[in-house]
Amino acid sequence: MKFGVFFELSVAKPWNPRSEYEVYHNALQQIEAADRLGFDQAWAVEHHFLEEYSHCSAPEVFLAAAAARTSRIRLGHGVMMVLPPFNHPLRCAERAAALDIISNGRLEFGTGRSATWTELGGFRCDPDLTKEMWDEALRAIPKMWTQETFSWESKHFSVPPRNVIPKPVQKPHPPLWVAVSSPETAIQAAERGIGCLGVSVGTPAEYEQRVKDYRRVIKQCEPAGDFVNEQVNGVTFLYVDETDDEARFWGTKLVYTFANFAAHLVGISSIYPTPAYKTPGLLFAVRREAEQQAVTPAGTPERAPGGGGVIREGMAIGTPQTVIKNLKMWEEIGVDRMVFLINSGEQVPHDRVLRSLQLFAEQVMPALDRGAPAARPRAKGRGPRRAEPAMP
Repeated sequence: MKFGVFFELSVAKPWNPRSEYEVYHNALQQIEAADRLGFDQAWAVEHHFLEEYSHCSAPEVFLAAAAARTSRIRLGHGVMMVLPPFNHPLRCAERAAALDIISNGRLEFGTGRSATWTELGGFRCDPDLTKEMWDEALRAIPKMWTQETFSWESKHFSVPPRNVIPKPVQKPHPPLWVAVSSPETAIQAAERGIGCLGVSVGTPAEYEQRVKDYRRVIKQCEPAGDFVNEQVNGVTFLYVDETDDEARFWGTKLVYTFANFAAHLVGISSIYPTPAYKTPGLLFAVRREAEQQAVTPAGTPERAPGGGGVIREGMAIGTPQTVIKNLKMWEEIGVDRMVFLINSGEQVPHDRVLRSLQLFAEQVMPALDRGAPAARPRAKGRGPRRAEPAMP
């Protein structure tokens, strides 16, 4: 199993002139540490207008800064909004290719379509059409990267013959992913031969059938790109400390803060009923847990032995031994990689985040099998090659 870190860049109120600056620069230092300590991936979201929850509206800028500060860790769009009202697919391809060049072939290209009315409404994007838009962009962008002359004509966008430049370093192109918050989307990822990037915090038991279905369906997939990226990323919270009580205290602050920020989001299903969104997504499962627990006026639990009730089975919160036990559950159901939310609203002090990452790398990583399957070739005639970074 391999491991990564995941950034929402959440900024708690009350804000001051340096609030966003501190969140961004702390996160960049944390990616530097993760790179040095042997973490495999660092992912950044793309969100718009989501006050406190996420101030990461230009992830390509953040990830480019991370690329300049690191040498090994892979850098992921988790995800880029590829819907034309948000980002024209041509611009998605251009910016991603430039980031792949700058990072020396370390880009993981996650795609998505948003799950909040705040964002979709802000860009005047019809929720009923987002699945169609995503599918068209997903199939077009790899062609932009691999064809010298690209053209496209579909329902939601068209492009006359053009050479879309630059081209990515990885050949034939960077690995493709989609944000997965429901069993339905896991199947759609498998059908298209792309990676399953979990973005809903659940337990291993809740993920188990999703992983089985993904593995079953992807065997017969028709790849959207030039190769199959058969990988499953799970997501949960991470905080490691010397004692379980200390870890649960800070881990509970992390989970509660995230849940309280999520509680202010307006999901599509609550305002615009549509079959295109059958589940709330956006990690709202944690929000439901928090609503069932007592919260102090500040939105965090009082310090008490054992922490709070939002710490669920499978979360990487505890001593190294506890975290190893919890991550073994994910390993047993076939998850290739676990990606960790390591802070929210800076509720965990920066030095503690760095110490948690170090403890994880020193005492947890060696206890787990870190060999995750790479993108694999299809059988003859089904879709060509595996993705290999072509070093300049």
